[in-house]
Amino acid sequence: MALVKYNDRSLRNLSTVPAAVTGNSPGALVHIKTLTASSSANLSFVNGASSVVLDNTYPIYKFEFIDIHPASDNVDFQFNMSTDTGSNYNVTKTTNGFQAYLNEGDSANGLAYESGRDLAQSTDFQGVLIGVGNEADQCCAGQLHLFNPSSTTFVKHFISKGNNYRADTESQQSYFAGYGNTTSAVDAIQFKMSSGNIDAGQIKLYGIKDA
Repeated sequence: MALVKYNDRSLRNLSTVPAAVTGNSPGALVHIKTLTASSSANLSFVNGASSVVLDNTYPIYKFEFIDIHPASDNVDFQFNMSTDTGSNYNVTKTTNGFQAYLNEGDSANGLAYESGRDLAQSTDFQGVLIGVGNEADQCCAGQLHLFNPSSTTFVKHFISKGNNYRADTESQQSYFAGYGNTTSAVDAIQFKMSSGNIDAGQIKLYGIKDA
């Protein structure tokens, strides 16, 4: 493929800006909403509320977790889905996950299936980052992709990955995936800790344009 080069004159003569420059090209991330925690019981993204879009506008939605700090020690960062605009977060899910870890002293490490956090046709919240510590410098970060939540034909797949500073001074990387076993449109997502509040941190929601 030939490489196209632009100079000052060619850019001056452009009548339209290429999609790749504007960020409107297929596959581009479009920022929708940022929620910031401050001793918050949960952070919830509800379609149609507070400028949140979670419908058929985008085929894929991406949530980014940035420096999520729990109020309680050794807790899980979790999520659940809703099909009734947040009245209930109780979608039935089947999920699985695994983790890799290494402690600061380089004396403990491992890679294992996380059987204690998988779900089999359960409406419980799904943990995506496990055993997060609440010391001043401890937090978690990561992302979750939700695929075609507005479908009324197929189940709702998700994939998450992230890293956290465990309560016992370990770096732990977690991968979880699964599906919400519903053909109803998912129109809200809620994030919370397994116990206590989200003390601080941000969650950003993006839409990914169709290719």
